[in-house]
Amino acid sequence: MNKDISNSWEKYLGPEFDKAYFKKLEQFVDSEYQEYEIYPPQDSIYRAFNTCSFEDIKVVILGQDPYHGPNQANGLAFSVNDQMKFPPSLRNIYKELNKDLNIPISSKGNLEYWAKQGVLLINATLTVRAKEAGSHQKKGWEEFTDAAIKALSEKREKLVFILWGSYAHKKGLQIDESKHHIIKSVHPSPLSAHRGFFGSQPFSKTNMYLKEQNLVPINWELKDENTQTNLKF
Repeated sequence: MNKDISNSWEKYLGPEFDKAYFKKLEQFVDSEYQEYEIYPPQDSIYRAFNTCSFEDIKVVILGQDPYHGPNQANGLAFSVNDQMKFPPSLRNIYKELNKDLNIPISSKGNLEYWAKQGVLLINATLTVRAKEAGSHQKKGWEEFTDAAIKALSEKREKLVFILWGSYAHKKGLQIDESKHHIIKSVHPSPLSAHRGFFGSQPFSKTNMYLKEQNLVPINWELKDENTQTNLKF
């Protein structure tokens, strides 16, 4: 398995590579890529970390599993490659963004622009078998991503952690709330979005906090000349 992770994260996550749990995880993931269709592509497993350096992070959005449909997962939580139809959760995220900040719904599904501004889009599990949601859970990825969250909680301050759904809420228990700002709601999935995700205003609340800390807010708008005319719902 490719362990090419950016230098900014190597200090904090490099030691994980030498631990027994990770060596076991590595063997499992390598065999899965050889035998099955696995997402995302191997060179995108650590894309969230490699797009968003440790020192530049302002916001963490925590997902659970990569998308398990063909060509959807691209290594960034909730993100898909451009030209792909929006998965239901991403569609609802865009709807809330539109209501929250009056930002037009883009035809772009790739959230890399957010990541480059300091939004860490990280899934708890970094790989998945095609068409089998949760198939790589409880194999070791959760311990690895826990280490990432713990490092951010301990070594950084004034970060915004956006936790959607009970899974993210539990994973976020290790975050030091005296140093960071936590925004919680139900998950944007169609199964729960109408029970408190819509109307939760996570994007405006994030920027309000960043401004209060004298930090540059996130520009959430994914500009596209075809905005509002080529929606991939």
